[in-house]
Amino acid sequence: MRAEHPAPPVWGPWTDRIPGLSERTCAEIQRVEREHDDSWPGLWDGLWDGAVEAALRNYRAFLRQPGRFLDLCFAVSPHPGSSLVDMANARDILREALHALPQPSRAELGRVVAGLDAELRRRTLPDPLAHRRLWWHGAWWHRRLYDGEFRW
Repeated sequence: MRAEHPAPPVWGPWTDRIPGLSERTCAEIQRVEREHDDSWPGLWDGLWDGAVEAALRNYRAFLRQPGRFLDLCFAVSPHPGSSLVDMANARDILREALHALPQPSRAELGRVVAGLDAELRRRTLPDPLAHRRLWWHGAWWHRRLYDGEFRW
């Protein structure tokens, strides 16, 4: 017996594509973002519609900057989504997505993020005084050296 309103397929040609990820993984990311849609852009933790794509875009753009070493900066703009100027915030979103995704999609996104992480580790310096700035034991990307600037 057929249902009156069949469920739509998990993925299809309407899925927004994220460069470097398969269509199926992009569909899973969209599903996870919609399930966590109680958040909004700019929130310190949480996913929103398009959060993973925005985090990856900002992460990649940051790493495309010229120079041997990169300066991390703090975000200060109240504009939604601009907290991703701080790479630690962008990486937090990616970590949350990785925890929420099913295994095959998690592995695919994890490979992309691992490459970006290796480049971030190579081009930024560890902060020997991060323990004074952080009141919690943040992940390694929170313990990198910041230049002290606040950007939009």
